[in-house]
Amino acid sequence: MKTTTQVCVIGGGVVGASVLYHLTKLGWSDVMLLERSELTSGSTWHAAGGFHTLNGDTNMAALQGYTIRLYRELEELTGLSCGLHHVGGVTLADTQERFDMLKAERAKHRFMGLETEILGPDEIKQVAPITNIDGILGALYDPLDGHLDPSGTTHAYAKAARMGGAEIVTHCMVTETNPRADGTWDVVTDKGTIHAEHVVNAGGLWAREVGAMAGCYLPLHPMEHQYIVTDEIAEIYERAEEHPHVMDPAGESYLRQEGRGLCIGFYEQPCKPWAVGGTPWSFGHELLPDDFDKIEDSIAFAYKRFPILETAGVKSVIHGPFTFAPDGNPLVGPVPGLRNYWSACGVMAGFSQGGGVGLTLAQWMVEGQPDRDVFAMDVARFGRVITPGYTLPKVIENYQNRFSVAYPNEELPAARPFRTTPMYDTFDQMGAVWGQQYGLEVPNYFAEEGEPHYETPSFRRSNAFEATAREVKAVREAVGINEVQNFGKYRITGTDARAWLDRIMAGRVPQPGRLSLTPMLNHIGKLIGDFTISCLSETEFQLTASYGSQDYHLRWLDSQLQGDVHVQNISDTRTGFQIAGPRARDLLQAVTRDDVSTEAFRFMDVKPITIGLSTALVQRVSYTGDLGYEIYVDAMEQRQLWHILWTAGQAFGLKPFGMRAMMSLRLDKFFGSWLREFSPDYTAAETGLDRFISFRKNTQFIGREAAEAERANGSARKLCAFEVAATDADVNAYEPIWLDGTVQGFCTSGGYSHHAQKSIALGFVPTDRATDGLEVEIEILGEMRPARLITTPLFDPEGTRMRG
Repeated sequence: MKTTTQVCVIGGGVVGASVLYHLTKLGWSDVMLLERSELTSGSTWHAAGGFHTLNGDTNMAALQGYTIRLYRELEELTGLSCGLHHVGGVTLADTQERFDMLKAERAKHRFMGLETEILGPDEIKQVAPITNIDGILGALYDPLDGHLDPSGTTHAYAKAARMGGAEIVTHCMVTETNPRADGTWDVVTDKGTIHAEHVVNAGGLWAREVGAMAGCYLPLHPMEHQYIVTDEIAEIYERAEEHPHVMDPAGESYLRQEGRGLCIGFYEQPCKPWAVGGTPWSFGHELLPDDFDKIEDSIAFAYKRFPILETAGVKSVIHGPFTFAPDGNPLVGPVPGLRNYWSACGVMAGFSQGGGVGLTLAQWMVEGQPDRDVFAMDVARFGRVITPGYTLPKVIENYQNRFSVAYPNEELPAARPFRTTPMYDTFDQMGAVWGQQYGLEVPNYFAEEGEPHYETPSFRRSNAFEATAREVKAVREAVGINEVQNFGKYRITGTDARAWLDRIMAGRVPQPGRLSLTPMLNHIGKLIGDFTISCLSETEFQLTASYGSQDYHLRWLDSQLQGDVHVQNISDTRTGFQIAGPRARDLLQAVTRDDVSTEAFRFMDVKPITIGLSTALVQRVSYTGDLGYEIYVDAMEQRQLWHILWTAGQAFGLKPFGMRAMMSLRLDKFFGSWLREFSPDYTAAETGLDRFISFRKNTQFIGREAAEAERANGSARKLCAFEVAATDADVNAYEPIWLDGTVQGFCTSGGYSHHAQKSIALGFVPTDRATDGLEVEIEILGEMRPARLITTPLFDPEGTRMRG
């Protein structure tokens, strides 16, 4: 065993083996993997081995498609069999809501190039004849679905990695991971110590324990999972071809052929977490005791959906643990707060996602960033505020909802409320209907007396529609108030702060007392941030961005530090409110003796103002696109600031508004949203953010070369706004845009403009076709809706009210 290596991967399951192989594939050969027992020990060996592309996140679905296509390549490369069975699969829908979800997924697949299709009941019976189609409305068919041999696949990854120069050491127990001052690591094992430049935690069931060795907490938890293999069934082995997979969400089950019988597994409601106190190091190739009691109801449902099961004998029961993150997606990428320490764990669907996880992490390590937006599985997406007490109920909830309909407006209840602002009780008493972001409770809208304090999950317009309309009306006609807690906020100080910001931000760094808007780019010119810079002095700045991307952004900011620069996350210590609408200036003037007239307080100004008992930091800017101000104070002063504003605001018609209204208001101005219109999938030129890039500044800002090239050559696609002839369902995201009878674009987001009373979509189309009035069709829940490209904002098109 060598004692120095560029990368040390800890964990010999399918994910660890995939990471190792992809590192060699991208050119790093000085890499090794350590496994405490044998390869596949843990969850891999007893996995059902199914794979599919269906995933609510399009990039995750694309990576799952990559994983599935990789298996043939592995077989050809190594000469080993992965035991592939490409049998196709159907996902059943027994309700209109579930059918809506499948039609929405099918629409996404069109622009992704995935050849799925919607089947009717009779077609389902032809494809999957053992299915009882009573009550079934339809299904989604995916020809890529199938299953494989978990052990053979893992060993194929391992052989391919060895062929690329990797070393694999089994029966080698890691006991410590100790960082050195230069960012490298000493990995201590029972066979000696290895000095590694990078460490990858692919510990699977033991990822929590491996993470703890490095002083970090990874939010994942093992759950008990059980599937059954039947004896031989004549209706199965007498078929001319293998029976396809069948996913029955209503029965919380998945079914496939296994030899001459069937395999059926369940995501039952009375589920059980495993190893709450920690995974025993002695666990490995064992199974858990059979537990038919917890799947009793699921089995009864399965007998109705697949009647042949009722007379089939049970050949074997596989009951073992798998790890889940709170949202069911993997935890991948550089762990915030640690240098050269990487996560590749929480991959519960290892044979659907393992190849994509390995590719993503290898790209991140070798090339500096993945080639697509992978925030859906970024280990930074939960933040360091997440605790084991939060993780456990969310993992249980995710397991129970594994086959549930995933609505775009759904707010799941487990582990809530977790993090709240001083305004929580006040807003709750005012009828707030809550959402959550990054563990924080955020008002989505305010219900009036007699209205339910719960938004109905739906793919169509929900019961929040009228309340949202009221709040939009209040902002556009009088003045609305909304918390600014859910902005990520960072204090940047130091003598080199301006020069540093000039390098990491593509836009102009403002002068004292002013704001600027700027994209932040990575080295290949993709968007990794959409920031407001507030210059408080030559040595102090405030950055404002997405609240849910705090650890994602801090990881990047910290990695780029140079000179006398200090970055402080003040997202939860500096808070307050925004006020917006035509009476916003009147309200602000009523609560301060400072002059806030147009001449004294210009658009994009920032200054300290005395309001009530506080010296507030006030910025004249608003995401509503209206006359507005963001007012920041210390979190301890927020309640008195509210009292001052709310009391004075009654004379001006002040009303609270939530995130549903905010998302409607921003559509009036075609404003983009982070991780919708703006993400690492896109460039500044594609999205229109290049208008905020300062190409004249004499600084080699990160991503400048790529941005300059795109400026010279143009971009192939362009973000545009569309007016949609929708009925009761608006664009959510990733609906295909049809042009000249083919899919040539896709939507990034959309919704209903209550101000203009129009359905609006934002999305990409070819740049050479992006002209005012372009007629397209947008597929919404399987229906083709006419849409027209529009270039004039629906509210204040000249910016008179916003700037005046």
